[in-house]
Amino acid sequence: MRPYQRKRYLMAASGWPDWLSHLWYRAHYAAIFAGMTTALSFRFAGGRHMPSRGPALLVANHQSFFDPPLVGLAVGRTIHYLARKTLYASRPFAWFLNSVNAHPIDQEGVATEGLRAIIELLKQGNPVLVFPEGERTWTGQMQPLKAGVHFLLKRVPVPIVPVGIAGAFEAYPRTSKAPKLSPLFLPPTNHAIAAVVGEPLDPERLLKLPRNEFLQTVFDAIQTVQIKAERLRRKP
Repeated sequence: MRPYQRKRYLMAASGWPDWLSHLWYRAHYAAIFAGMTTALSFRFAGGRHMPSRGPALLVANHQSFFDPPLVGLAVGRTIHYLARKTLYASRPFAWFLNSVNAHPIDQEGVATEGLRAIIELLKQGNPVLVFPEGERTWTGQMQPLKAGVHFLLKRVPVPIVPVGIAGAFEAYPRTSKAPKLSPLFLPPTNHAIAAVVGEPLDPERLLKLPRNEFLQTVFDAIQTVQIKAERLRRKP
C-alpha cells in the first residue's frame, strides 16, 4: 500500500485503534510543546484561523527540521506532512514518523510523488502541510515558491492556510549538526522561535489569477505572517 492510499493513521494500520492513535499523537505534541516552550521559548498565535474541520493546505516557510511540529502546535489540529525516505532508515524512527502522520517520499521538495500523496490526503479530508519553497532556506530568507502548490490547488481546490515561522533558522540552520537553545528560564537570546497562522486564502479567488501572480500572492501571505512571528519571538 502506497503512503497516499492510507485513509487512517498509519499507527492504526499497525494494529492500534483510531482513538489510541489520536491519543498518542496528542500526547506526542503535548511533549513537544513542553520541550519547545522550555528549551526554545516557543510562542505561537493565530490558531483561530485554522479551519476546525475539513481539508486545508497549510503552506509555511521552511527554516529547519523543527518546522513540522512547530506548525502542528500552532494550528492545533492533527496534520499530515511529507518526509524524505532517507529518514526512514532506522526502523524505530520510521515507526515514530508514521505515528505522527509523516508520509515518506523520495525528495524533500514537492515533487511528483509528493504531489500524488498530498492530493489523496486532501481528498480524504485531511489538513496537509507543505513547504512550497521546496527546501530549507540556506540564508534565513524566503526563497521563490515552486509551481507545485499551484498544481495542487487546481487539482483539489481547498483553503490555503499560510503559516510563518521565525527563529528556527537561527536555532537550527541546515548547516548545524545541533540546535542552539534559548531556555525560557534564562535571559532572551536570538535563538527563540515563534510561529503565526494567517487567515485562509480563498481557493476560488486564487485560481482566477495567472500562475505567477498566484505564487506571488501565496508568497506574500506567508511572508506577512513570518514578519508577525518575528515580532512575536522572545528576543533580547
